[in-house]
Amino acid sequence: MKKAKFVQIHTLTSYPAVLLNRDDAGFAKRLPFGGVTRTRISSQCLKYHWRHNDGENALYQLDVPHTVRSRQTFRQLVAQPLINDGYPAKLVTCTVNSIKELVLSGKSVSGTEHEKILQGKVDMDSVLKTSQVTIFGEPEVRYLRQLSADTINPLRQELSFLWENQEAELSKEQINLVIDTLKKVSEKELKKNLKGMRVATGLDAAMFGRMATSDILARGDAAIHVAHAFTTHAEESESDYFSAIDELVASMGEGELGSGHINTNELTSGLFYGYVVVDVPLLVSNLEACGRKDWTTADRTLAANVVERLIHLVSTASPGAKLGSTAPYSRSECVIVEIGTSQPRTLANAFRKPVDKQPDVLANTYAALAKHIRDLDSMYGKEEERRLSAIGPVEQLIDALQVGNTIPLTETASWAAAQIRG
Repeated sequence: MKKAKFVQIHTLTSYPAVLLNRDDAGFAKRLPFGGVTRTRISSQCLKYHWRHNDGENALYQLDVPHTVRSRQTFRQLVAQPLINDGYPAKLVTCTVNSIKELVLSGKSVSGTEHEKILQGKVDMDSVLKTSQVTIFGEPEVRYLRQLSADTINPLRQELSFLWENQEAELSKEQINLVIDTLKKVSEKELKKNLKGMRVATGLDAAMFGRMATSDILARGDAAIHVAHAFTTHAEESESDYFSAIDELVASMGEGELGSGHINTNELTSGLFYGYVVVDVPLLVSNLEACGRKDWTTADRTLAANVVERLIHLVSTASPGAKLGSTAPYSRSECVIVEIGTSQPRTLANAFRKPVDKQPDVLANTYAALAKHIRDLDSMYGKEEERRLSAIGPVEQLIDALQVGNTIPLTETASWAAAQIRG
């Protein structure tokens, strides 16, 4: 077959009596499509649960650095370990703050701000906490921590008293010495060293991307594209009235009903279509620190392993909202994996006309999907290699996909990985 440039994963997953993904008012997220409203699961919600799944196909069972998403990265993971190692807090704060500003904005910290920190007039937490969540890979964090230490070390001889008494005051000359030292941190070297790291941004960002506004911190485009999942049919929802019983009051038997709390929740049910695309050249590039055009000559083992696990995750890892009251655990009833070189295309338009729920919503969804696939192939030709793992009345789907039969999900995932490895 042709090179595995794109992997497309289509899923159908049914959930009864759940509230998988809520909006700001506490209701299920929705999507208008085809003239009716559908229940929706956001791509952000799906990706979060795939990233944090700790089952047998967990992404972090791979020997790959993690990604850290936090406003406290510079404070907790760069500065605090140095302070724990005995470096003076004032020098650490000044240094890490200087590097933080260079990395995030490409700007230098003013001498006045350095002076305030060294005089103890500025709180470390307020200086090093970022205004927005930053995304760093563990290799980047380690490098920034080491760079901070290397920047401070030349000051040990002149400012040795700070290692002995961190509350000691610095003279104007000593403050200027620190400021001059921090000016030596090279923006050019920062950019060069961060860019050259393998999986520098960590696995999460290599898969799902990273926004960056500075020239130093490399922007990472998402190699895995995730659509919002939505029901193939019109929404189905119900307002669920519930109460919590005050068992001590109820046990008195004096006419009190014992209700300690009364409220309502929205519950929904539906058969959701999910769609994921893997840009294999970009995934290899992000993981191996090679040019996108060089992906065919790079080591593709890690990328293949990521995709193999991802296929299992999108099929088995459910969003975890309201676990205690709805047990929202389900597995996909249909998984279609396509591999090819042409631009991907969603199969969502198979459900532009909402599927009838009677007599069998799954069978009707299969029929709509099979017709849409036949129509696309008739117009554009069959451009992808396909595998199908599914249960239920799949005869029409097997015929439309031209796959011969269904196979276990493990075989589908292994096949996709093998195509990427080459």
